[in-house]
Amino acid sequence: MAEPPMSCDCFVSLPPGSRDDHVIFGKNSDRPRDEVQEVVHYPAASHPPGSMLECTYIQIPQVEQTNAVVLSKPAWMWGAEMGASDKGVCIGNEAVWTREPVAPGEALLGMDLVRLGLERGDSARAALTVITSLLEQHGQGGQCREAPEPFSYHNTFLLVDRSEAWVLETAGRLWVAQKVSEGVKNISNQLTIGSEISTEHPDLRSVAKAQGWWDGEGEFNFSQVFSPENPPARMELAKQRYRGGTELLQQHDGSVTAEVMMSILRDKPSGICMDSGGFCTTGSMVSILPRDTSLPCIHFFTATPDPSRSVFKPFIFSDCPTPVPRVVSPQFGSEDPARKQPRFQSQVDRRHDLYKAHQVALNTMETNPDEGLAVYNILRDLESQCLSEIAAMLSGEIPGEELGDLFFDCVDTEIKFYQ
Repeated sequence: MAEPPMSCDCFVSLPPGSRDDHVIFGKNSDRPRDEVQEVVHYPAASHPPGSMLECTYIQIPQVEQTNAVVLSKPAWMWGAEMGASDKGVCIGNEAVWTREPVAPGEALLGMDLVRLGLERGDSARAALTVITSLLEQHGQGGQCREAPEPFSYHNTFLLVDRSEAWVLETAGRLWVAQKVSEGVKNISNQLTIGSEISTEHPDLRSVAKAQGWWDGEGEFNFSQVFSPENPPARMELAKQRYRGGTELLQQHDGSVTAEVMMSILRDKPSGICMDSGGFCTTGSMVSILPRDTSLPCIHFFTATPDPSRSVFKPFIFSDCPTPVPRVVSPQFGSEDPARKQPRFQSQVDRRHDLYKAHQVALNTMETNPDEGLAVYNILRDLESQCLSEIAAMLSGEIPGEELGDLFFDCVDTEIKFYQ
């Protein structure tokens, strides 16, 4: 029996694909079932010249100034599955395998590159340059899950800002990118860029020719040239999800809103929302990026598994955001199994308060469906009310500063309902 597809899904809608003059970003993070994702805000910061940065596995030179970011991240790693910066940039990544072998040893994870792009890039294009430069300098690789069994991959990325999106696909230190200026686009864990290339690694084609993958004369189609001859089953099966995601986006082309994006991420028949097998949707994110730069960007996170049984909570960057420790996992310092050598020889409890409360609620849904469903329906009603308030803010009906603590308030309310 074929293994189930194990991949994430990223989506973007740019006008005229969106109903309003907004760019809408969405991602489901599909990870090992018991992995905990936390949602963490890091403020903008200045760093001393010459300082070093400790990523998940390796150190790299730090830059002097980093952007404020909010991240949905596996609690054991430094990097993130998805996130946003105070510059109005959103990034998500996907696992992919190519003809280029996955390099042995530890380097930057794709999730590290997501966070680095957000912290250092002031636009989607600038973040792409950050990621590709670091990829060329340090490479990508290392264990991608919290377990001793080897599991590594290359990455594709969707980078989005208020005006455009970029699809970035990598093969080792090589890369290719495609600009998306309008309409809808999605990526899953496969190569999708063909001959419509906007920019690329300077050695991309010479490497392909030297390896005998391309004759140097015909059309250069990146996905055909670099896709593996015998792709992993998860990569083949993810094509179903890619097609399903494309169909869902196209059904709403011209009318995509945050609510529509949330409904896509909650869709189980397409496989976009995974809730069975060893991998499942462990975190989800939706963002509204208004083209009008006087309006704030709104970023929604579940911070819990399975968006069909979770609620999205809005985060808005502000000068003094209220800390939300109840979606931040415990820290284990030097005793963390992810830091000790050899790595991942033991397990620790990384569950944060919301994750624990949500687990109890899911158990209630199983043992007492009526009670569990009643609580969930109330929370979904509150989610709808919140979306209505945000729509009113974006249309100028209420001031934005009144919504600065919404993420804290929504997390606190959700936990109280579960209790």
